[in-house]
Amino acid sequence: MTSREERRRHDNLVPLAALISREMRTEKMEKPIVKYGHAAQSRKGEDYFLIKMDCQWLPGNLSSTFSVFAIFDGHNGNAAAIYTRENLLNHVLGAIPRDLGREEWLQALPRALVAGFVKTDTEFQSQGETSGTTATFVIVDRWTVTVASVGDSRCILDAQGGAVFSLTVDHRLQENVEERKRVTASGGVVGRRTVGGVEIGPLRCWPGGLCLSRSIGDMDVGEFIVPVPFVKQVKLSHAGGRLIIASDGIWDVLSSEMAAKSCHGLPAELAARQVVKEALRTRGLKDDTTCLVVDIIPPDNSIPLSTPAKKQNKLRALLFRKKSHDSASKLSKKLSAIGIVEELFEEGSAMLAERLGNDNSASQSTSGLFTCVVCQIDLAPREGISVHAGSIFSTSSKPWQGPFLCADCRNKKDAMEGKRSSGVRVA
Repeated sequence: MTSREERRRHDNLVPLAALISREMRTEKMEKPIVKYGHAAQSRKGEDYFLIKMDCQWLPGNLSSTFSVFAIFDGHNGNAAAIYTRENLLNHVLGAIPRDLGREEWLQALPRALVAGFVKTDTEFQSQGETSGTTATFVIVDRWTVTVASVGDSRCILDAQGGAVFSLTVDHRLQENVEERKRVTASGGVVGRRTVGGVEIGPLRCWPGGLCLSRSIGDMDVGEFIVPVPFVKQVKLSHAGGRLIIASDGIWDVLSSEMAAKSCHGLPAELAARQVVKEALRTRGLKDDTTCLVVDIIPPDNSIPLSTPAKKQNKLRALLFRKKSHDSASKLSKKLSAIGIVEELFEEGSAMLAERLGNDNSASQSTSGLFTCVVCQIDLAPREGISVHAGSIFSTSSKPWQGPFLCADCRNKKDAMEGKRSSGVRVA
């Protein structure tokens, strides 16, 4: 090699410090700043919350870090709320295959959340406790927000530009017509309390008298009260946004827009206090009242924090635009550039055959054995039962089509869908 060629090659080299600096700048732009605040007032002592900033789906790999924010509003005691707070995250992570990249991990989350909720419910009910809890469980991974919920706690998104959107669905029998139909079709009875021959109060499910159609626990009200969550996954633009996660002590008093407006311009900690203060000012302390505020903030201050007013009306119609499968990456970049929130996933069906999908590989453990997609136990040969067996939602009549359930989880599935008696006795 001539000296001229050596000089040319040397000139093309980039110093190691410059490479590291470049990677850090890239990482910084890809990763927003997440700040949070919490406030609560207790009346019954049945509201619990979870804040965990240092989770990793690949243990020991800092680039796989994500955050979890959750609220559990218990009823008939606090046992279910405490158990769910301590176990739900581990059950969700246990349902996700190992060694996934970020895109694969985010795509696996919706099904893993369904499996984790059902496993938590099954394990808690096996303890013989009769309490129950709502669960609103939020995972923030960079600009992607995934929310799973049962019950009537709620998570809203205050997107930059002034638009407010709900990322959850209330599972109250009084308001949710589809859930009333599902509960009735599965063997429950929906009606109000009767006192002196007069019906009073909101619609409830009997036996048990629960106002909710979905929860974790509640073994004494019938298994048609299911733990299968509504799941929504969105990708924020690089302008960021604010999440408000709260129990019904907030939402019984404030609309989503009122809650967002009450804390505009405040940092997360003060914002959470202000939302609780506004709810208490309106109605007083009638119920446990808990609020988490999570701000997802762009790291580069040069990025505008709000959408210009002239563009707001045009962008409202485009917010939560579905992801295009033909040009997903190009669309994602365009949406991020102009401040549009991209909807990646949404599903609320209570049917496990619909929620767990068609996938043999997801039911196979590292040992080569097949596992139950819900409880993750290994299945002996011919022991697994296809989640689609006997289901009207099955896209295949093949009995070996995965994913698979163990016998106990198959019984749980049948009970939730009203295909067998739950065996519940209520005095």
